[in-house]
Amino acid sequence: MIRKEVRKFAQKEIGPVAAELDEAETFSAELTQKMGAIGLFGMFVPEKYEGQAMDYLSYIIAVEEIARVDGSQAASIAAGNSLGIGPINYFGAEEQKKQYLPKLCAGEKLWAFGLTEPTAGSDAGGSQTRAVKDGNEWVINGSKIFITNAACELNWGVTVQTVTGQKDDGRPEYTCFLVESDQPGFRAVPMKRKMMWRASATAELYFDNVRVPASAMLGRRGDGFHQMLQTLDGGRLSIAAMGLGGARGAYEAALQYAKKREQFGQPISKFQAVAFKLADCAMEIECARNLLYKACWLRDNKRPFEKEAAMAKLYCSELMGRVANHAVQIHGGYGLMKEYGMERFYRDQKLLDIGEGTSEVQRIVIARHIGC
Repeated sequence: MIRKEVRKFAQKEIGPVAAELDEAETFSAELTQKMGAIGLFGMFVPEKYEGQAMDYLSYIIAVEEIARVDGSQAASIAAGNSLGIGPINYFGAEEQKKQYLPKLCAGEKLWAFGLTEPTAGSDAGGSQTRAVKDGNEWVINGSKIFITNAACELNWGVTVQTVTGQKDDGRPEYTCFLVESDQPGFRAVPMKRKMMWRASATAELYFDNVRVPASAMLGRRGDGFHQMLQTLDGGRLSIAAMGLGGARGAYEAALQYAKKREQFGQPISKFQAVAFKLADCAMEIECARNLLYKACWLRDNKRPFEKEAAMAKLYCSELMGRVANHAVQIHGGYGLMKEYGMERFYRDQKLLDIGEGTSEVQRIVIARHIGC
């Protein structure tokens, strides 16, 4: 039922405007709020906070179906849920949950997750943004970059990871804070001219003596790094869903085109060179779906899923690259034209190799889990 309804919405509401929004680099608050109205935000949040109280697999299927049509809108959903709502839902105090979750689950507002910095990407432990205690307040200084859902009219705030001191073993102490976007000294600057997700809001964040009350701390002091790792584990599943959905969208369009396009007196789908490409795509998509859904099942049943999440993220994101490449090739010259939509799938895929931990980082995670 979820797949059917989300697919219907994506085809009716997103499909007709996706190319236009991409070309104009325009974030659509209207589309985002429509996605909120059908329950695509807070799907895994308890009903007491206005969530849908569904399992994680249901949420992943929703992301998959949106990504099948458009990567930008899928990015807004994935980041809004896994990175925005997730940390507050899992680590927030009761007062924080009551304050923020209802509007976020309704899609009325968006929340962002500030982790990546200009000098701290794959090495998240290299963060330089600092928070210093001053009486009953914390003063934050630093910057973040490549932050999804931050620079748009719906943004309400950001969960920001900061360095708040040093542990006994000499390592930095990380603590997260909830910073509302209207705090003095906070600034979100839109990042334009992106290759991909051009209709998704991406920003650089600046914190210039931003003061937040002690009640803005997320969880306990020093828990920031653990919160970040757990958030990324869940986020990897949503990136995997974007890879799976995008692969399906590109494959289905290529299959349909190959059945209609005729050369040498027959549809090009009848030529072995094309048919084998499509067969490989169908097989790998089925493998990717099983891997991703297994990881979600493990998570929903409270079993260890970190290794499977890394595998799903790595496989599904790289799969979309292979499928999009085949889809462009099958379309020939038309695959290079914006009118056919293939080049958007091709562009949107590349971020999946980088976001939520690069492909190289996923291989490191997997290697550690298998004892290397």
